[in-house]
Amino acid sequence: MKVLVYSVFGFDKPFLKKAAHGNHELVFTGQALSKNTVNFAKGFDAVSLFTSDDASETILEKLYIHGVKYIALRTTTSDNIDLARAKSLAIKVANIPFYSPYSVAELAVSLLLALNRKLVLGQMLMQIGDYRLDHLIGFDLHGKTIGIIGTGKIGAAFARIMHGFGCSLLVFDKDENKELMNEIPITYASLEAVCKNSDVISVHCQLDETTDHLFNKNTFSQMKKGMIFINTAHGSIVNTENLVEAIENKTLSAVGLDVYEKEKPIFFQDHTDSPVSDPLFLKLRSFPNVMITGHQGFLTNEVLEGIAHSTIANLNAWAYTGISENEIN
Repeated sequence: MKVLVYSVFGFDKPFLKKAAHGNHELVFTGQALSKNTVNFAKGFDAVSLFTSDDASETILEKLYIHGVKYIALRTTTSDNIDLARAKSLAIKVANIPFYSPYSVAELAVSLLLALNRKLVLGQMLMQIGDYRLDHLIGFDLHGKTIGIIGTGKIGAAFARIMHGFGCSLLVFDKDENKELMNEIPITYASLEAVCKNSDVISVHCQLDETTDHLFNKNTFSQMKKGMIFINTAHGSIVNTENLVEAIENKTLSAVGLDVYEKEKPIFFQDHTDSPVSDPLFLKLRSFPNVMITGHQGFLTNEVLEGIAHSTIANLNAWAYTGISENEIN
């Protein structure tokens, strides 16, 4: 099968080539799928897409005209593709059903630890020869209440880690994770109760119509003063303007983000020669008590191997039988 891989990066290309074992003709481009690059796909059987690619209705129609029959997503999410239009064009779409939940959960814990124990500030002071400890006071996580939003695979992995720290776990999810409840002590509560009683909140839910801007002015106003807020799930779950307000009024003592609701033009790209102009992002980045990572929660060897394996498995299934078990449209 001839496959054009859009939005390929130095970190994922070797894994894809290794997983393919020469069974497909993979052609790589670092450019994202858009109205300006859709013609690259002419003559290809399939395309492989990442989060920054645009597979909206008009672009899908052009892919169809160019002969593309399959779209292999290198993500679990599909909010960048018009699934209904793809189905009407008989273009099959398959995603990555899941990958190691520990990668994102462990990054969330890393952000929490780094913020709580002032590790970045401590290193900055160390480099300039200031060894005073006055501004580096944190708190014991042991015995604190950790609010967890979403108890799917990633939220459950995070919960297990925080249980190991000796924390109390207060969680919010429309569906209770019975397996997790039988494994460790967790308490399901309303979102308001989680906000009011947690010393830390970590977001791990999926984005849908019920969680879009789940954290907003009202939600932040219910939080305990001086708590830490972590989001490694999806940028649009948080209203960023309201988040900035919560930082400025000191509702939040520290914020750790691996996602940002307007991240697509920013993350995964080199902006050293074209500085970011998004005023909201620049404002957020300017706070000394905010740590932002560029959507790197998934970036471990294990996850990259899993994504590559599943992507190639989808292509193999289409090549051999015309059907993949991971089709989502």
